[in-house]
Amino acid sequence: MHRDPDDDMTTAEQLAEHNPHAAAEAFSAIACNRAVDDETRLSAAEQLAALDPHAAAPACQAIACDGQVGDEVRLSAAELLSAHTL
Repeated sequence: MHRDPDDDMTTAEQLAEHNPHAAAEAFSAIACNRAVDDETRLSAAEQLAALDPHAAAPACQAIACDGQVGDEVRLSAAELLSAHTL
């Protein structure tokens, strides 16, 4: 069964209101999933950074180091990583 990453993002966003820890896990899973499109992965990493900046580092690194991801998204992930590790 194919899952829609947009549905997963919506669910994670709704979950953030009631269970930030579970939402952070969901955003991390989306951001680290190579089957998800680049922009959705970056959006998940940004949402994760807002919830839990420390947890965002591995997700941002996964995007920034993924050679299949577009250069602009990789750069944005690296900048987000830098912003949350300093």
